[in-house]
Amino acid sequence: MTTSAESGALVAGVGMTPFVGFRDDASVRDMVAEAARAALLDAGLSSPSPVDMGVAAYESDHFNRQLSLGQVLSDTVGLTGKPVMRVEGGGATGALAIRTALTAIRSGEARSVLVFGGETNGRSVDRTTAIEILALSADFEWETPVFGTFAAPYALMITEHMRRYGTTAEQFAEIAVKNRRMALDNPLAHRGMSITVEDVRSSAPLSDPYRLFDASLLSDGAAAVLLATGDWVEQHSPTFTERPPVAILGSGSATDRPRLSDRSEEMFPHFAAKRKAAARAYREAGIDNPPDQIDLAEVYDSFSGAELQAYEDLGLCPVGHGGLAAADGRFDQGGQVVVNPSGGLMGRGSAVGATGIAQAVEVVSQIRDEVGGPRQVPGARIGMTDTHAGVGSLSVVNVFGRVG
Repeated sequence: MTTSAESGALVAGVGMTPFVGFRDDASVRDMVAEAARAALLDAGLSSPSPVDMGVAAYESDHFNRQLSLGQVLSDTVGLTGKPVMRVEGGGATGALAIRTALTAIRSGEARSVLVFGGETNGRSVDRTTAIEILALSADFEWETPVFGTFAAPYALMITEHMRRYGTTAEQFAEIAVKNRRMALDNPLAHRGMSITVEDVRSSAPLSDPYRLFDASLLSDGAAAVLLATGDWVEQHSPTFTERPPVAILGSGSATDRPRLSDRSEEMFPHFAAKRKAAARAYREAGIDNPPDQIDLAEVYDSFSGAELQAYEDLGLCPVGHGGLAAADGRFDQGGQVVVNPSGGLMGRGSAVGATGIAQAVEVVSQIRDEVGGPRQVPGARIGMTDTHAGVGSLSVVNVFGRVG
């Protein structure tokens, strides 16, 4: 077996709940318990007692209506007495939690870490309140009073991308169509849809050029990943050798100026932090030609245009070619790199604290060849996850791959 020292932390188990508009039969702690139990069972564990540490991922005390939720969730999943760390990084929260667990394993602080995250982002609060809470992720003093909602700054970025490179609204509408179609085949997805570009462009306006169907969904849900060293897996995980071994091959994180007005003119329509995070993750993973070496990617499609911009900033296509790539289906099923086979935030949905973890669940399941059906990426060996906070003020990229 390839050890963690050779390959990074191994993924011993994964689990998640369905993402739904409103989970009226469960609280956030119930959903996290459900996802954590699934991850432990996936690793062949009947209890969490062998696990050394927990990392709790959730963005908002307001949505979840609970302060100090980390230790509440830790108790719920059965890790009382073990150290737990709460991680918050906006939309990047779940991926940042995985990166935090990886750091603990690499440092020798722990041999196994259960990462669990959840959020009640659906209809637990009314839409107006939800928009106000999410707007707090921007610079509250300088940008929130100007923009009001997140749609506006994203719209400014994609508008400049259109002006500079000739990108069209129809091109990023193709991404909305793709992701919602893929979600139709995902039993855990919030809402799959069979729609057309014309449906996207005729949906309700948000902030020009974005329309309602260009935007992601807010969901209730939870996800969990169990990371461990090779020797821990050999000792505690009886199911690990029954399927292709998967490890975290690389991880990167970077930040950018929170306010769009402070960013350079050159980088205004791009995610600079995403480029830096990806470069670091790729370097660790030994990736020097992302389009040829990566088989699938779960990308942060908060808006359809944000996925298009990510194609370029993650190095999946040349800068300025994202629109053409979207129109050509280069990142659809059967394309060069399959992007968001889960349906992404627009189809699978987004329970913010769980999102980056749910992305990892999808990528690991794909590499293990366990997804099946039309969503399965044939022969997948390397996959990546991409998330960001704010309007790209924090970015986290994690690369997973088959080892051994």
